[in-house]
Amino acid sequence: MAKRKDARVTVILECTSCIQTGVKKVSTGISRYITQKNRHNMPNRLELRKFCPYCYKHMIHVEIKK
Repeated sequence: MAKRKDARVTVILECTSCIQTGVKKVSTGISRYITQKNRHNMPNRLELRKFCPYCYKHMIHVEIKK
């Protein structure tokens, strides 16, 4: 049987602030979240405002490629 393309895909969201400036705190790293999106409803890259534990504030997290 042929596999069909599912509408729901798993995506990784990454903090934009940590990517651009690099983290200068004691614990270094990049904030990442894993979520799902519907490919048919949202064909563009997903952007959500999530909490970044490395920046200690809410920042915009964008979808990255796996």
